[in-house]
Amino acid sequence: MNKNHIKTMTFIAGTAVAAIHILNRIQYSLSTVKDILSSTENNYYEWRFGKIRYLKKGNGTPLLLVHDLNVGSSSYEFHKIIDQLSKQYEVYAIDMLGYGLSDKPNMTYTSFLYVQLLTDFIKTIIGKKTDIIATGDASSLVITTCHNNPEVFNRIVLINPQSLYQLNLIPSKQTRALKLLIDTPVIGTFVYNIITTKYSFFNTFRKYYFSDASKIDEADIYAYMEASHLHDYNSKFSFSSHIGRYMNLNILHALKEINHSIFIIAGQEKKDIHTIVENYLYYNTSIEAAYIENTKQFPHMEAPEKILNQLEILL
Repeated sequence: MNKNHIKTMTFIAGTAVAAIHILNRIQYSLSTVKDILSSTENNYYEWRFGKIRYLKKGNGTPLLLVHDLNVGSSSYEFHKIIDQLSKQYEVYAIDMLGYGLSDKPNMTYTSFLYVQLLTDFIKTIIGKKTDIIATGDASSLVITTCHNNPEVFNRIVLINPQSLYQLNLIPSKQTRALKLLIDTPVIGTFVYNIITTKYSFFNTFRKYYFSDASKIDEADIYAYMEASHLHDYNSKFSFSSHIGRYMNLNILHALKEINHSIFIIAGQEKKDIHTIVENYLYYNTSIEAAYIENTKQFPHMEAPEKILNQLEILL
């Protein structure tokens, strides 16, 4: 290969990288233009690995809300129920490290990191025993945190907890390679942007999050787009750790030994949810479960009134 060919290939490669970078910046602008997550009520906890954003509302018994760990997740997930809950509770809604408006350092995010975050947040910010509501993958973090520090928890509500089988899966060569790809600066960001477009989020809401697509609010889609891109795509690092299975955590031992009141609220239409709930009940027979009709992963977004009624009974 002569020098002219090398120069041509270098020019083409450089042009392609520059074009991808421009597309990445355009996607970033489109995803953050609505500014949905900003609020005058935002508070920040200076944790050892970065600032943790949280909302605090109401007075009474403390109640901590912990969002799911999917791409685009944040405390926005609870925006339809937090005001009503704050009439009876001192409500804290946290953005986990790597999510929402919390800091998003370039690192591998693990379950043990989040267990320590929850422990420190409860002890430092809340300062007393708290009830807690957690969604999806965050449920395993709450169970483990409670098992390790039973004195800081009161009652636990899990909304559509992750299956025990999925939680047992460890990082493989394939998932490590995928994480490495997403973590790369330009190409990885481009792949991440394809996954986090408005169309992709709408498809996810329609297939997995909501039972009735007509109830999907465009503001919800933009909130997930915004959370997945602020600040400067750094949410991709928590995303790559999630799909890389670094956040998975075997909770069978903790689930068997935990003595706290545990309630599961499940979306009736979520795939395999009955089997998932039955497995939890098998390992801890004291768990109580309730199903919300015509909902999937996020009944608190799709049917907030039903969730509030169920929480009033449970709590």
